[in-house]
Amino acid sequence: MSKPRRAALYLRVSTDRQTVENQSKALEAIAAHRGWEIVTTYSDKGISGMKGRKDRPEFDRLLTDAGRGKFDVVMVFALDRIGRSLADLLHTIKHLEGCKVDLFIDKQMLDTTTPQGKLLFAVTGAFAEFERDMIVQRVNAGLARAKAKGVTLGRPKIDGKTEEAIRKAITKGDKGKHKIAAQFGVGSGTVARIRADMEAGSA
Repeated sequence: MSKPRRAALYLRVSTDRQTVENQSKALEAIAAHRGWEIVTTYSDKGISGMKGRKDRPEFDRLLTDAGRGKFDVVMVFALDRIGRSLADLLHTIKHLEGCKVDLFIDKQMLDTTTPQGKLLFAVTGAFAEFERDMIVQRVNAGLARAKAKGVTLGRPKIDGKTEEAIRKAITKGDKGKHKIAAQFGVGSGTVARIRADMEAGSA
């Protein structure tokens, strides 16, 4: 007889006034029905799904533990408990796949423990990649049209007098790039570029 799958629950609510109890009960019932053993629970309370991994300590711990082989499947009540975008979901799935851990999402009935579920996720990922490619193509086409019309792209170049004054301020060495940028009304990247040009010229 094969061992039951080890399941980890991930629960999240956006405010401290909400409770994870309903999410937990629903997932526990499904685990019992499927014969899965719940070995651990991760719960982020009062944390928005817009936050990244580093701002969701329990989610971060879950992903770390997945790599340590502590469970076989992650159970989540709904898609928005993981994140607020398709990119978030796909990134999480890819990480779990690399750890040989499946993902089950109750509300949307997404389940990588089945061949059908794996296929659905693969198709979803393909559409997301297609969407990204289309956005890049539209942006590049827009830039090409702008260049054809003679539109200058990027930050406007500074005049020679201002650049020379910035060079003198850099040589003086009593101010950092941010203070110099504020003094002359340019970006700190411009100051960094001029400093790099000066260092390259003296090398």
